[in-house]
Amino acid sequence: MIVRHLLLVATLVPLSGLGSSPSVAQDHAGHHAAGHRHGRETVEFSIRSARDGKWSEPATWQPARLPRQGDRVLISRGTQVQYDVASEQVLRLVQVVGTLRFSRDCDTLLNVGVLKVQNSDDCSESGFACDFEGVNLSGEPQQFRDARLPLLEVGTRQQPIPAGVTARIRLHYLEGMDKQDAPALVCCSARMELHGAPLARTWSKLAADVRPGDSAVTISDEPAGWRVGDELLVTGSHKQSRGGSYRRDPEKLHTERRVIARIKGATLHLDRPLEHEHFGGGEFRSEVANLSRNVVVESADPDGVRGHTLYHRWSQGGISYARFAHLGKEGVLGRYAIHFHLVGDTMRGSSVIGAAIVDSHNRWITIHGTQYLLVRDCIGFRSVGHGYFLEDGTEVYNLLDRNLGIQAFRGRRLPEQVLPFDPNDGGAFWWANGRNTLTRNVACENDEYGYRYDSQKRSNFDSHLPVRMKDGSQQIVDIRTLPIHRFSENESHSEGLYSVAVAGTDGAGPDTAHPHRLSNLKLWQTHYALRAELPTMLVENVRIQDAAYGIYRPWFENHVYRNLQIASTDAEPFNRGLDDQDTQHGRITVDGLTFTDLGYGGQMPLIQISADNLSGDAESHFRNVRVLGRNRDDRWPLVNLGGGPRRQSKTDKGVPVYIHDYYGDGLHAKVVSTRDSWWRGDGQQYRADPPLTGDESVAATVKDVEFPELLQPTDDQPPATVILGVQRSGGKLIVQGVSHDDGQVRQVQVNGMPAEMTTATPGVTDWRIELDAGQTATLSALAVDDAGNIELTPHVLELAARSVAGDASAKTDNQ
Repeated sequence: MIVRHLLLVATLVPLSGLGSSPSVAQDHAGHHAAGHRHGRETVEFSIRSARDGKWSEPATWQPARLPRQGDRVLISRGTQVQYDVASEQVLRLVQVVGTLRFSRDCDTLLNVGVLKVQNSDDCSESGFACDFEGVNLSGEPQQFRDARLPLLEVGTRQQPIPAGVTARIRLHYLEGMDKQDAPALVCCSARMELHGAPLARTWSKLAADVRPGDSAVTISDEPAGWRVGDELLVTGSHKQSRGGSYRRDPEKLHTERRVIARIKGATLHLDRPLEHEHFGGGEFRSEVANLSRNVVVESADPDGVRGHTLYHRWSQGGISYARFAHLGKEGVLGRYAIHFHLVGDTMRGSSVIGAAIVDSHNRWITIHGTQYLLVRDCIGFRSVGHGYFLEDGTEVYNLLDRNLGIQAFRGRRLPEQVLPFDPNDGGAFWWANGRNTLTRNVACENDEYGYRYDSQKRSNFDSHLPVRMKDGSQQIVDIRTLPIHRFSENESHSEGLYSVAVAGTDGAGPDTAHPHRLSNLKLWQTHYALRAELPTMLVENVRIQDAAYGIYRPWFENHVYRNLQIASTDAEPFNRGLDDQDTQHGRITVDGLTFTDLGYGGQMPLIQISADNLSGDAESHFRNVRVLGRNRDDRWPLVNLGGGPRRQSKTDKGVPVYIHDYYGDGLHAKVVSTRDSWWRGDGQQYRADPPLTGDESVAATVKDVEFPELLQPTDDQPPATVILGVQRSGGKLIVQGVSHDDGQVRQVQVNGMPAEMTTATPGVTDWRIELDAGQTATLSALAVDDAGNIELTPHVLELAARSVAGDASAKTDNQ
């Protein structure tokens, strides 16, 4: 299946005026009197645009006056209206069937109850449902509408609302509206663009320590685009205990909000001193995030009925450098701050870049039944329930890159939520399908999780779901068996409970050729650093610092760990199988494990022995283990029984722990529990040998024990590619996009020509190419990875030139 889009290509010339729109096919024989559609009452418009023009000109309107308090406004089909006012009057409804374009030359403010972009002459006041033919009873589009797309344009990616100009949409609840739906900003198979002035970086790491009383911070990147008066966050560095939820215990939080008073280079002077210490030196550092944007969508009454935003299927457009404030309806399914609702691959090429989602009462960004979305450089600050949320387990090929998630608070289960096992207890990042890419993100001070992967089968939920395959087909698969194919370069600190928790499958998982992959993680100032409760995992290059538990509650079966560093982890650095269940299902290997900064210790070991050997061949193999800074041999034994209940194995055989080459090359230590007797009589000479052993473990020197190879990782999945932008410059087309992969992207081709890779991080490549505009009617972009996998479903765009910057629509055909 090839998805084709018809793209009207933007030029780089500035928008100089408003021309007449070409005639377009009529939608259907609509009417303007009140009526009903699918049980929703349609409304009569008070005023409609009669011609192209400015909002501020009476001649634009029929009747010939300006829209006023309480009006229902129609931007008519075939007309373009420039919104050029900052009006305090609250409109009840604005429906865009033509084009509504916000001015780039002056500050604008639109106060409205429901703003809906859809190709329909009918309109209801529903803030969720679409009102045209071909929708289901819920108002969700079921078929593509082959007509010119209505357009709400608040800047474009090529020509955003410039710095110094503010565009603001304020959503009001008005009496008589449905509090479950309204107020709202909704895009129904139309085009909605929300783009503010770009920032070189929306957040940065501290470059120097901050002490209580300091009134300036220095960051690691030049703050290009940051301005005096911008609102900042300085994230907390210390984990704080909490009672219930940070939402009700805010004094426990060390993230601080300030305003920029002066900028000098990379140093930001603040409006008032900071109260807490924030780490800015060494490897583990806090962040400074800019929450200010010059395009704003917000609720008018944060303490009352809040608004939400939504893209439906077959919509187009995207978001960059906009602020979404005080949105999200607490406890209501589907009413989120930013929501891509069941769009499938129909919005391939859309993105949310650089957004600030502030004080949401229901998620930050929800990706629901959606593929190929890019979410990058966003900041989520305070949410009730999970923050960056992939909703139903069918989502694949989405890329979440370099986002910051702070203070996702515990919420309640939502009524009729798709995944009934999710308690919605406050994770910055939450997903259930491993075939998505999460990289370079940071989570901080979330109630329950920095990152939570959870995929379960229950009596009230079947984990066999329709999932898009690499050839574009759909197959029913058990999503628990799809590996987490890239979770890398992510960081979590100062969390309420877990930094990373990947769990929930009850032992279902991928095969040994396709393990779950976690790599290059930093987990610090946390309680549980890494809950690895999945079988068949490859975990590489993990730094754990200042945690209570390091590797916690693991489902030990075909686990391979490489290069772990665990420091200042004072309770249980390397837990036994399933913690107090004390159960191990199979073999594990650990190659490269360093313990440092041990603290006082006692007989709690660095590595715990599991009691029950469910498969009969469960073993734990370690090599290249180092313990640095141990002051006394009678504390922190390397291998011993763990905390909690210590018991004898209930199986015929317990679980031996092998420390390879401990006594020299080829001379390995075999460590067992003294509570068991299965090992007695095996011919080995066991003895207490502190600090290797503890009070309930003994060791023998053994030879001829192989360090097993448990996994055979195979890369047979191709990359995923999206075209993010096309610009016309002279006689050239400048095409930009991104590709991501579970391995490394080797090449990107556009129309068979190699694209320039402009930036590359593990698994993610940004690219661009210039093509002859006169010879290019269609774009087809695909990537090839290092394993030779070629993308089978390229991103295909069919081009048609226009002269107005940023004016684009799309047509989708499935072949």
